[in-house]
Order: sequence, then structure tokens, then C-alpha cells
Amino acid sequence: MTMALTVLGFDVGGKRIGVAVGNSISMTAREVGVLDMRESGPDWPQLDRWLREWRPEKLIVGDPLNPDGGDQTSRQRARKFATDIASRYGLPVEQIDERTSSIEAAQRFAEGRRSGARKRHQAANLDALAAVIIVERWLAEPQSRTRPDDKTDTTFLEPK
Repeated sequence: MTMALTVLGFDVGGKRIGVAVGNSISMTAREVGVLDMRESGPDWPQLDRWLREWRPEKLIVGDPLNPDGGDQTSRQRARKFATDIASRYGLPVEQIDERTSSIEAAQRFAEGRRSGARKRHQAANLDALAAVIIVERWLAEPQSRTRPDDKTDTTFLEPK
């Protein structure tokens, strides 16, 4: 019998962090919301509330790889967030390639608008939809999971 594993996923941006929740039984994810980034970092009190509410066993952070595999500002920001949440919450953290998650989120949002399932004012949740895609990839592609400190290692980062 497979145990259910609940995860929170994050799409880290310069101004906002999209957040989604998923689980390994249904192999699905859904939007939780968006965290604002401040000078001091993300809205930690809101994230604290979401972790108490969802009680994830693992945290997933999108890794914005660029085509040549080099580092860029967004990747450094995502890795810093991944190590920060690992130490803050004491939960294992993994990353997954999220190169096209924002494009796919925009396409899904546009499809939702065409079908009437989404409204223009919901565009602020695009980051949360990108986090949904990150969690879905993590669920579907276990071989692509990496640690925040080693892009080639597929084991998760244990808290210190």
C-alpha cells in the first residue's frame, strides 16, 4: 500500500512566489496562493499558516535552469529560497526543472479564460498556476528531481 505524500510546491519569482499543494495518491496539484516578496524575503507569516494548514511532508522548489545549465539570478534566488525553507521548516526539499512552467501556466490560464473557467482578475494567480505545474512535474518525473545544492543528485535534502 502506498502512503499519501503531501507536498507544497513553489514558483520563485522576484516579486512573488506561487504556491501549490499536491499529493502522491491523486498525482494532482492545485493552487494555494501567492506569497509577496519583500525586502526581508517572502511573506513568512503567510507561508507559516499554509504549512500548518497543509502539513506537507516535502517541499518542492522550481529550478529555473537556463539552456546551457549555467546560473542566473532567478536560479540563485530559487536555490536560496530552497535552502532557507529547508532550514526554517526542517522538511526535505527537492527541486525540479521549471524552465517552461510560466509559459505553460499562461497557456492554461488562456484556455481557462476561453472556456469561462477563469476570469481576467485571476491573472494574479498565474504564479500559483506555475507552482501547480512544478508539483505535477515533480510527481510525474521522479528521475528529474534534484537537491538545491547539487543539480545532479536525485536524493532530497535532509534538514540539518
